[in-house]
Amino acid sequence: MPLFEYKAVSPEGKVVEGSLQAPSEKEVLSRLKEQGQMPIRVGSGMGGLLSRDFQLPWNRKRVPRKDLMVFTQELATLVQAGLPLDRSLSILADLTDNEFLSDIIRETLRQLKEGKSLSEGLGAYPQAFPKVYVNLVRAGEMGGVLDQILQRLVEYLERAEELKDYLVSSLIYPIILTFVSLASIAVMITFVIPKFAEIFQSQDMPIPLPMRILLGASEIITGFWGLIGLLVGLACYLLILRWHKAPSGRLIWDRNLLRTPLLGNMLLKLEVSRFSRTLGTLLNSAVPLIQSINIVKEVVANQHVANALEPIKTGVKKGEGLARPFRESKVFPSFAVHLLEVGEETGRLDAMLLQIAEAYDRETKNSTKRMLAFVEPAIILFMGLVIGTMVVSILYSIFSINNVAL
Repeated sequence: MPLFEYKAVSPEGKVVEGSLQAPSEKEVLSRLKEQGQMPIRVGSGMGGLLSRDFQLPWNRKRVPRKDLMVFTQELATLVQAGLPLDRSLSILADLTDNEFLSDIIRETLRQLKEGKSLSEGLGAYPQAFPKVYVNLVRAGEMGGVLDQILQRLVEYLERAEELKDYLVSSLIYPIILTFVSLASIAVMITFVIPKFAEIFQSQDMPIPLPMRILLGASEIITGFWGLIGLLVGLACYLLILRWHKAPSGRLIWDRNLLRTPLLGNMLLKLEVSRFSRTLGTLLNSAVPLIQSINIVKEVVANQHVANALEPIKTGVKKGEGLARPFRESKVFPSFAVHLLEVGEETGRLDAMLLQIAEAYDRETKNSTKRMLAFVEPAIILFMGLVIGTMVVSILYSIFSINNVAL
């Protein structure tokens, strides 16, 4: 029977830790509630070294999305159980493993005791709490439904993290494959090819044409690697730090990125999913539409898509609704626009936006699978051709040394 570790709040309001053997996590929750304790966190081997997130020194002044999600879930649990907000924050300040987040919670608690709201305290740390997070908390405070808003935030963060994890895990294999293939090519060009050239020179034999080509490439790479590295670094600096970060350059980059075969379609679906989920969650939490669009504009990563939201906001101000400006923008897929029209006609725009997000989450995953189904064989084929050409050239040179006809 597995051993589960837990953290809970006792009837006296103290945080207690312990472990229980039970068939499932649900059984542990049931037992703790029977004992009058309110579970905050339950997990298998929760406190072990391997379960903790390792943070490099320069990353300690940030709050990872998973830590933010855990904090929100625990705060929602405590608030729903009826604990005062200040007491809940005090418990979580001692409970969290992230020192930076713990300091933020303590500072927010101090501001709360001085008469400020929770949203004001969290809003002072945009590097930890995104604007959408703060605005949802503010909406929950104004409507007196903070516990419900926190639960919606948990669902919002979980879905966003789930999609992100899926994309990252899907790209791991192609990245490793590319890295290993490039490393193999580099080793052959810089070490193997020069050794064969030495054999020909020692025997005073003419070097075959394929070997001369490879040897030339090897001499360029090994002789001018410093200059090549400098040029690559300069190109990256101009492309990323100068051109990509400039508003006009970023707009051109993002527009062309959406036109890229396979990748562009997937990125557009990802942005539609992110936009729809954020806007739907905000509207469902009674945040005004214009304010919600302004927030979503900061959430969208692609500048071309973000710029398309400005005329949409203007159309909403004129009373044209949301679907018509979306259609006129010619950026968003027609299927999403059609669902928006249905949402406006039925008066359930927030629910329809969340359904659009779910639909495009699935589409993003399917597009990723299709793209990888093409990219992975393409990488293997290309690298196989390059390495195979090198091997054939080496074999040809070996045969020529022994005067063996191919």
